[in-house]
Amino acid sequence: MSSIRSAALLAFLALLTAPALALAQAPYPERPIHIVVPFPAGGPSDAMARIIGERMSADFGQGVVIENRPGANTLVGAELVAKAAPDGYTLLMAIDSTLVMNQYLYSKLPYDPIKDFDPITLVAKTMDLLVVNSASDTKTAQDLIAKAKAEPGKLNCGAGTIATKLTCVLFAERAGIETVLLPYNGSAEVAHGILTKSVDFVFDGPSAVLPLIQSGDLRALAKLDPRPLPALPDLPTLKAATGVDLGEVSVWLGLVAPHGTPPVIIDKLAGEVAKILGDPQVKAKADAVGLFPVTAPPAEFAAFIQHEAARWPDVVKKGGMHFD
Repeated sequence: MSSIRSAALLAFLALLTAPALALAQAPYPERPIHIVVPFPAGGPSDAMARIIGERMSADFGQGVVIENRPGANTLVGAELVAKAAPDGYTLLMAIDSTLVMNQYLYSKLPYDPIKDFDPITLVAKTMDLLVVNSASDTKTAQDLIAKAKAEPGKLNCGAGTIATKLTCVLFAERAGIETVLLPYNGSAEVAHGILTKSVDFVFDGPSAVLPLIQSGDLRALAKLDPRPLPALPDLPTLKAATGVDLGEVSVWLGLVAPHGTPPVIIDKLAGEVAKILGDPQVKAKADAVGLFPVTAPPAEFAAFIQHEAARWPDVVKKGGMHFD
């Protein structure tokens, strides 16, 4: 009897595990992959997703659909992916705020940034620029600080991500000035704000503002990273231009999948992205607009997220930002 019961139990367990095994062993991908971008089109996350999606579609022989789902500081897109089937066909181009800052800014999230996602790979560390409208009489970063000190609380700082919003706060604190933060929902709105002079200065990535700098509509005053920016080789760092040191401020992007996605699929996606972003032509194209591709295997990316989560709570607290 015992052997009969054991055989029945094994058969039952085999039935339970069969779907998971079939999913893991099925050819992947067999249909289009959707990459959800939690921002409007036109920003760094969208640009990076499209660079990856174009090559991934060619390599996999399947369509890669970029879905822009902006709203609520990336909560809308993140919740959508967190609740999606863990089959590798719905991915999230997450930003640092999605996986790190939001948990300190909301008393309750509609997703768990650690438990609800499986990290695939780090994708990029962008470079923020300090930018004004070209019609502004502010010619240098030092001019901006002097003007802000002469008119406390009069200048507005525009930002479209949590990291850049915190940068506005940190800049005011370190520079000893008083400014007003004007939050936007993504880089496209930030660019519109500075173009229409709704804000006095902004912090944003080159992928959004560089074309407007090159067209003469905007003026870059400084960069927040010592890495070279080929398109603006003479642009000084904020520290070099003003002595104001904000430390390491870099908006990063990473690709994640719903928790429970088979490891074989996670590894295939990670390898594919590493291959795409390791291509010298792709890297040069991305570097030219300040996206700066960088990849990391799933385990390394998971450790990176944990490290970032440990270093931001104090900054968020000092900024006094909370959204509910």
